[in-house]
Amino acid sequence: MKRLVIGLIAGLALASVSYAAPQTFTGEIMDSPCAMLGGHEKMEQKGESAKDCTIRCVGLGGKYVLFDAAKKMTYQIDDQKKAEKFAGAKVKVTGTFDEATKTIHATDIKPGA
Repeated sequence: MKRLVIGLIAGLALASVSYAAPQTFTGEIMDSPCAMLGGHEKMEQKGESAKDCTIRCVGLGGKYVLFDAAKKMTYQIDDQKKAEKFAGAKVKVTGTFDEATKTIHATDIKPGA
C-alpha cells in the first residue's frame, strides 16, 4: 500500500511538471546566425530583404528561430516547416515553451506581431 501511494504521488508530480500551458510569443522568424547578431544588418546583402536573408542563411546551415528584438531573446522553433512559411516576417507563435532547451513547441504561427 505504501508503495502504491508513493507511486501515485510520483506520477502526479511528473504529470504536473510535464504539462505546460500554451503561451504566445511575438517577434520575427529569422535565421539563427542573424538572430545571434541581433538582426540582419551585418549579414544582409545589398538589395536583399529580411525574407531573402533569412532563407539564404538557413540554406547555409542556419535554423529558423523566433527573434524578439524588444526583449533581445531568441527562441528555437521545433517545427521548421511551419516557421519556413513566415521567413523574415513578424509573427505571433503559440505553443509550449521548454525552458531547458529554449525551444517553442509551436502549435500555431500567425502573421503580425
